[in-house]
Amino acid sequence: MASVTFSPPLSSPSHVAQALRNEGFAVLAPADVAAWAGCSLSDLQALRADWEELPPDAYLKDGGRYRHRRHSCFVVQEGVVQQVPHRAHWQPIEYNALHGGMERWFEPMRADSLQHPAWGHLLRALADVCDALFAPAGTALPWFVEAHQFRIDTTDGIGRPTPEGAHRDGVDLVAVFLVGHSGVKGGETRVFEASARGGQRFTLTEPWSLLLLDDARMVHETTPIQPLAEGGHRDTLVVTCRRGSFQGSDAMRDRT
Repeated sequence: MASVTFSPPLSSPSHVAQALRNEGFAVLAPADVAAWAGCSLSDLQALRADWEELPPDAYLKDGGRYRHRRHSCFVVQEGVVQQVPHRAHWQPIEYNALHGGMERWFEPMRADSLQHPAWGHLLRALADVCDALFAPAGTALPWFVEAHQFRIDTTDGIGRPTPEGAHRDGVDLVAVFLVGHSGVKGGETRVFEASARGGQRFTLTEPWSLLLLDDARMVHETTPIQPLAEGGHRDTLVVTCRRGSFQGSDAMRDRT
């Protein structure tokens, strides 16, 4: 039986902030992501090669081997993007029941990718949305940004994009970019209102399509993927933005 997919409810680049205010989430098509970020779609696609060389995630508590990732952190304010010393990824148990409370030290993103102009465009566009939604009028806050490159594969027959299940991340804004996929089925996105019963389900299928979430209002998950061909996988870039500080102790700094 063919799998049923639902098309995402797309927003226009000029209505991203309005959609987030009204619905708690917004979805952009790839060409609109490029327009919203102020770069070309080919610039975004030039980042794609990174996902071919992601190290395995050594922290999966379900015993799986299906996830590969890199992680880096930044502060963005008034259009200035500054990478901070490498630090652990940490979440409280209340937001991640499976992996919360752990200092997870992943390999950092590659320097050549971070120097690509498209990378700065993406982070500045996200910070602008955060200022529009969460900052006092006329101000630009410092946004504490964590970026995660993920490859979920089907080595074990099934891959879980969100092994922790439906969750929030403990931040202000979550951005999920579908970078690409090959030889898989599944991977349906589900978003729910945290304080109500409303929700939607849809599948991101086009490379560099984007889901934005107001994390305080929305719970989200992505269903498992299964192989349709050998080497099946799904690649995403997840970026979170938070006011005030990164999650976790200030002592979680570069260990070198």
